Amino acid sequence: MSLQKHSKARVNKKISAREFRLQGTDGIRSEVKLSSSEEIANLTPQEVFLKLGYITEKFMEIYAYAHTRQLISAGKIRAGDNVVIGWDPRDPKGNHTSAVVSGVCKAGANALILGVVPTPLVPMYMLYKNACGGFMVTASHNPRDQNGIKIFCSFKGLKLLPDNDVILTRAVLEVEPSTLDKLTLKGKRIDSRREALELFYKFSLAPKNTWVPPESEKNLFKNITLVVDAANGSLSEIAAKIFRQVGFGDVIEINSKLNGDVNLKSGVADLEGKTIITKEMIERGTGIFAKHLAITKLFELGYKHRTSVAKGNQRICGAVFDADGDRFYRLDYDASRDALIVMNGDEAAFFQAKYLITSNPKRYKGTRYINTVESDLNTSVTAGEQGFSPVLTPVGDKWILLKIALLMAEKQIRTVKKSKERNVLQSSILKKWKDVQNKDSLNVLKVEELELELNQFEEIKKGVERVVSDKNDLFSIGSEETGHCITEGYLTLENKRQVSVFFGNGVKSAINTFVATQVLLGSKPTRAYFSNLSRPFRPGYKQTFYIYYVNKKLFHKNSPLWNQVKTSIYQEARSKSFSPRLTSFSAEPDMLYITLNSKKGERAAIFVRNSGTENKIGVNLRGPMKSAAKLKYIGEKCIKVLLSSMKDFENHLFKLEEDILNQLIHGSVSNAKLKFKKPAGERVLSEMAKQGLIQLTKNDHALTTLGKWYLSTKKPNR
Repeated sequence: MSLQKHSKARVNKKISAREFRLQGTDGIRSEVKLSSSEEIANLTPQEVFLKLGYITEKFMEIYAYAHTRQLISAGKIRAGDNVVIGWDPRDPKGNHTSAVVSGVCKAGANALILGVVPTPLVPMYMLYKNACGGFMVTASHNPRDQNGIKIFCSFKGLKLLPDNDVILTRAVLEVEPSTLDKLTLKGKRIDSRREALELFYKFSLAPKNTWVPPESEKNLFKNITLVVDAANGSLSEIAAKIFRQVGFGDVIEINSKLNGDVNLKSGVADLEGKTIITKEMIERGTGIFAKHLAITKLFELGYKHRTSVAKGNQRICGAVFDADGDRFYRLDYDASRDALIVMNGDEAAFFQAKYLITSNPKRYKGTRYINTVESDLNTSVTAGEQGFSPVLTPVGDKWILLKIALLMAEKQIRTVKKSKERNVLQSSILKKWKDVQNKDSLNVLKVEELELELNQFEEIKKGVERVVSDKNDLFSIGSEETGHCITEGYLTLENKRQVSVFFGNGVKSAINTFVATQVLLGSKPTRAYFSNLSRPFRPGYKQTFYIYYVNKKLFHKNSPLWNQVKTSIYQEARSKSFSPRLTSFSAEPDMLYITLNSKKGERAAIFVRNSGTENKIGVNLRGPMKSAAKLKYIGEKCIKVLLSSMKDFENHLFKLEEDILNQLIHGSVSNAKLKFKKPAGERVLSEMAKQGLIQLTKNDHALTTLGKWYLSTKKPNR
């Protein structure tokens, strides 16, 4: 049986959240390869993706075609309806982006083409035009040698859920490439870029979305010099224009080349896990940020205006994004420390939430503060102390978006339950409400069907047309440590109706964060300002160990390796006086999440999960600072189990990694003498450092203690 037929057989059964899916955390994402490459000859695009892990332009076309045809077959759209398509600039030749357009048009839908735009503009324009779906072609924060597709549903701009992923997987595997090649373009290609960008500018500058107080519209940001790091991505030339219009004193754009070099020595990804950047980190030769132009520019400006910054007369700040513009990190130059403060997604969200509840406590007290398991545990604790109701979700902003949608539905469900009337519609609503809460069967269409019946119920009960943009009084903010922040936005549709929208939007998050800190901290003395900025809440211990180039199939719920890691964590945790307990997340069943409690009152967590966006697995440690040493010990033991068992020996990047390790086995090697293929070798060097296998000392690369241990345990002739 061929791989493709075998895969069809695997998904041809009743759907459950644990079924085989092509998708990761947010759609598909992998390294790219052209269909003309010799190494993939005689394989179908589906087989190339499943067996070798490459996305070809043919696979992109199949994926877009399958999803669009599936929507048509389900009656969600008709031939000739519109689908929105945008992309980031990592594919300057347009091989993969044009394939997505082709797939949509061959399926029979019109393609509203936006070109290079930030991710949030795709669902925004989709809702504005009442289009039937949206595709964003991007691999987000991943390197330029990777690409992928994020899909947005017409219902509230939600992303696909596990059931939808399985259904789409079936559809993709059933497409015959030769048949698709023969199809003609039935739908139209419509250039919608200008109108879409105008919409984005209008949305981004609307006072209800910026939060800029009317009385300080022209003065709030006048003392801020802002360096914008667009990561050579979708916000190039767009973000800087918005920041200038919103009133920042001086805006300097860095890393805005649309040449495909997305996230290269730029963007949020390299800032993850950092709390401060010192001048030693930018030293030529040894500094990990020596080639990061935005960071070096901030230090240059900091030195130039150091006296003014020290007196509080001027701020030197950075707004850092990823390639598709839905994530944001902030940097601030602190003259007293001669360093840059790094503000991650947790901290930006905290400032935004504190601003909201301070400015309108009646409106926001008790509302949900949603974050994912990756967040610092103290984020939720402090949010609760501020008056919010904290909620924890699995990794991925799609779970935050789903939680928001269900909160809105829950508000209406209360009305249904209170009604004294009992009829077929009411019974149907309550049954659907039960269905959408079944986390083993999550489907966007079920949530949409529930809302349609809830709207029908309200119209009958009130006898008037319901206003879709009901006031949100249940939700304040959703965030991920990696830089996604979601707050309510207000969008005026083409038909002039205003609706509430919830999208991860880097520009909105940036402006909202600067408003929050200027209002909350702007009048404080300089030392207090930077102290509050760098420590908005009492931080807990937070560290993540990564292993790259792994065989992800080895780690899933109750697999031998999964159980081995679980046993290791339990044993080491008990040796450190913790009581471990397994916690299940039905939306992500393969994640190994273990809570740790001690008799001394320590509360911590360790969770291990395959990345849904990159070829890596992470061991995540979260807990109080006083537990740091114990958690790190447990994590290091865990990472050794995975490191010795999970590497994918057939992966071409693993082979490059192994070659570099062998060059370092007898001692450090200078940069000039280290041999590797470019540009892949440079990426591997960076990811080897992130794994803690190598370190840069002066102008040499050398093995770390972990790197030496790993080499000593490798089995020969694998």
